[in-house]
Amino acid sequence: MEQGESIKGPENPSGRLGWNLLEAGQELMHHFLDIETILAQDPQINPVRAEIIGQSRQGRPLRAFTLGHGPSRISLIGGCHADEPVGPAMLEKLVAYLGTLPKTDPLLSEWRWHVVPHVNPDGAVVNASWSHLTLPTTDHRNASDEAYDLVAYVQQVVRELPGDDIEFGFPRHATDFDARPENLAVAGFLQAEGPFHLHASFHGMGLAPGPWFLLEPSWADRTVPMRNALRDRVKSMGYRPMDLDRKGEKGFRRIDEGFSTRPDSEAMIAHFEALGDHETATRFRPSSMEFVRRLGGDPLTLVSEMPLFLVPESAGSADAPRFEKGTEGRKRLLAWLQELVSGMPPAVARQRVEEAGIRAMPIRDQMRLQLAFLDQALLSAK
Repeated sequence: MEQGESIKGPENPSGRLGWNLLEAGQELMHHFLDIETILAQDPQINPVRAEIIGQSRQGRPLRAFTLGHGPSRISLIGGCHADEPVGPAMLEKLVAYLGTLPKTDPLLSEWRWHVVPHVNPDGAVVNASWSHLTLPTTDHRNASDEAYDLVAYVQQVVRELPGDDIEFGFPRHATDFDARPENLAVAGFLQAEGPFHLHASFHGMGLAPGPWFLLEPSWADRTVPMRNALRDRVKSMGYRPMDLDRKGEKGFRRIDEGFSTRPDSEAMIAHFEALGDHETATRFRPSSMEFVRRLGGDPLTLVSEMPLFLVPESAGSADAPRFEKGTEGRKRLLAWLQELVSGMPPAVARQRVEEAGIRAMPIRDQMRLQLAFLDQALLSAK
């Protein structure tokens, strides 16, 4: 049977092309995470007791979880940016799954997990008007799934500016008490548990041609098998990794197709200083990755970037702008979308967006790739 030929069976009763031998092989390679079982979890049915480590600016509790008793330590956070809801939802499912495992399971006997599913509950509330509004779709297996409504997203999305960015808001030093309360709480939680072997911050992108994966620069040479397996997984699901070369801007350096080094606060500061924007430059603090590295050891740090909406590399209609890689290109695309949906009935706007070749990425597929990234990181960090 040729690679890419569809196969039928209990995992793929439809024989749909998207579920092929390559993906089946990737499923068999998972030595740690049972991704499909994790996705089936309902945190309300299998709750795990949380520790309240602090409060947000508006007084909402910050919930953290500690599971497992192994020698290797892992920290996971989600929701740093207010408009990225998939990471927190995935982490809630992961925590529920870990809570069902016996103590002898390798995930608990080999690892000790420290998880803050949502570090930005205030941001989640601000964006609830669109993030709680989903439309029916199908995932890459042709199974029922949900996706976000691009029209609602464009009209209502809110994102913090530098200085309020929780990812780049961790304390600069032990007496930096001017950081956001969310950052101080998470920093205190991680400080007490470090050093770590692995740290991941789960992020998203509003509009992009495909998934993007960011890695600790010093681990680039140690993650070749991880990158190959994950890239194959992305393609087997029918997606194309975003291949972006920002040439060191803000700390992003291309490693290979679909992979870049993670951003860095010093590079962020240098970028805005070079633009003459000294005020913005002063607002950046260390990222969660830099903070965890500061706790000691040589942790593998990583960031997942899953697109909420997939855009074509070239324009799908005459009046739609071509996707341009980089911040300014995304701004132009978003501005075009905002103008498009303004004063237009939602159904008509959705049709225009579809004609432009823009489509929502199924939420469960986003979670699958986040978990696949984590799974390969667990293998690499051992």
